Amino acid sequence: QVQLVESGGGLVQPGGSLRLSCAASGAIRSIFGMGWYRQAPGKQRELVATTTNGGSTNYADSVKGRFTISRDNAKNTVTLQMNSLKPENTAIYFCNALLNIRSYWGQGTQVTVSS
Repeated sequence: QVQLVESGGGLVQPGGSLRLSCAASGAIRSIFGMGWYRQAPGKQRELVATTTNGGSTNYADSVKGRFTISRDNAKNTVTLQMNSLKPENTAIYFCNALLNIRSYWGQGTQVTVSS
């Protein structure tokens, strides 16, 4: 079995920062990519940022320049540094990993941006 465990969500004021982390564990043979998605109330889940084994990154236009995704291949972890947070960034953030030729999801972590 494979597990993705997220941490780092919480409540932050507009303009603040949060750092999300996700660790993959279990019967991992190979990881092709990892990333973060989010789902706000009443909306569909959407891509936030992804990274591949080769180090390529992809960001949603709305977070470019404010969010940074990074990965530790040796530890099977992915991190999302979120700066200059806005109320519209409030959502449940989900970690995703493409590994063992399958897509896995974490349980999600709540991020709330409010004064």
